[in-house]
Amino acid sequence: MALVAAVFLVDSRGWILMQERGDDAVHDPEKWGLVGGDVEDGEDLESAAYREFAEETGVTLPPAALAYWRKFPIDRPAFGVVDTFQVYVAPTELTDADIQCHEGRQIVFVDPRAARQLDLADSAAHILPAFLVSST
Repeated sequence: MALVAAVFLVDSRGWILMQERGDDAVHDPEKWGLVGGDVEDGEDLESAAYREFAEETGVTLPPAALAYWRKFPIDRPAFGVVDTFQVYVAPTELTDADIQCHEGRQIVFVDPRAARQLDLADSAAHILPAFLVSST
């Protein structure tokens, strides 16, 4: 079982920052998911969310920018594990031009209506619909 810290940034249009995974990804290659990754030994979840976001996007979010949203168990039957995703959210004024893609094919803001139609990673297939119907 892995602990995963993931981030939803929402821009002023209500579009959500999502990542298209590369073909070399261990889980769900070539699918769309959230920005984030595994929590390192001894690291707290919130710190991991900030670190993973910076590593993958080149953007260092200011302290207290992220708010905890929800936790999701994600079954990974091919690996025989259940990973726990802790999801953080934040509004942002960032645009696609501010985001660098350091992991995967691309990291861009996606219209929520279009996001539902993407080929989603298992984790995003569980988390995204819950996020879109939430009041967050």
